[in-house]
Amino acid sequence: MARKHRGRRRAVTWAALLVWLIGALTATQCARPQSPPALQVGLAYGDRLVWMSDRQLAAALDDAAAVGARWVRADLSWADIQPDSPHEYRWRLFDRVVRAASARGLHVLPVLAYTPSWARPVGCAADKCAPADPEAFAAFAGAAAQRYAPRGIHRWEVWNEPNIPVFWQPSPDPVAYTALLRATSLAVRRADPSAGVVLGGLATPPTAGQAISATDYLAAVLARGGGRFVDAVGYHPYTYPGLPSAATAPGMAWARIDRTQDSLHGLLAAHGSADTPVWITEFGAPTNGPGTASDGQTASDGQAVTHVTEERQAAIAADAVRTAHRTPYVRALIWYTERDLGTDRSSNENFFGLRRADGSAKPALGALRHAIAALRGA
Repeated sequence: MARKHRGRRRAVTWAALLVWLIGALTATQCARPQSPPALQVGLAYGDRLVWMSDRQLAAALDDAAAVGARWVRADLSWADIQPDSPHEYRWRLFDRVVRAASARGLHVLPVLAYTPSWARPVGCAADKCAPADPEAFAAFAGAAAQRYAPRGIHRWEVWNEPNIPVFWQPSPDPVAYTALLRATSLAVRRADPSAGVVLGGLATPPTAGQAISATDYLAAVLARGGGRFVDAVGYHPYTYPGLPSAATAPGMAWARIDRTQDSLHGLLAAHGSADTPVWITEFGAPTNGPGTASDGQTASDGQAVTHVTEERQAAIAADAVRTAHRTPYVRALIWYTERDLGTDRSSNENFFGLRRADGSAKPALGALRHAIAALRGA
């Protein structure tokens, strides 16, 4: 009997030692610094891809692949898909974009947005009008998820810059947007349980007039439970003529990701969503327009600084990749855009491209490509 008891004691001792060793190894592994998640990099095209010729589409997406992007962000406009009624879908143009992106190994982030005339509120005449019925918009979103999940699309951004009146008319309304976000998220996830939803990329004006700041808007959405329906928050922290890495002052857009008292991350944490990342779904710098250009060093000549030199754009592009990689809560950086929209200098909106309107490359094309390559080689 005594011998049997000693055997049991030895068995218990060895079992206890094994448990201790497993615990020590686990603790050691947990104590090791964890590598940050890989930064997802992409190019944003707005509504342009669907209207390009086959040759233009191929050239645009070839640029995305060549620069090292993994994502393309493109509008999937409800007004294009169901222009006449809720009973007919016209998927052909976006199908072509999806096929071309897939052939190059690119993921598509569709922006679900923009209202056909039959679905707008009475008296609102633009496609940027908020839908009269969130459930009708959600039905469109669910149909899109059902169609494109088998083709590899599992991430969806709900609207673009809903906090400014340019894109949410007649005026921004976080209550109405939260209702739209909830209905859309539920419909997309019913169609594709693996889907992820990105809160529509927020612009960065102060709260004034009809515009609502990104932080005030996000706070209102989160207060109404909107955080439960998203996997990431879209944000558009344009910093030009400054570099993202230098944007530490409280008023700078990049700082509001996680460095200010009312930061996006702070708001998410306060509402129980500290693990929700930020996706920068637009970022860039224009190289022409009215006013004067900045090289980041020289003072303006008395005119308003509305754009940067091409060399400064290249510096901003490279710095954005490095800074996004170092910003803990940022998981995606999507550059706007691949090519200038035109040559009309009355608006700087025409000059955000990595290429000029004639197709010639700006220095930023190579700078962005080299920065992405260096990031992946690190």
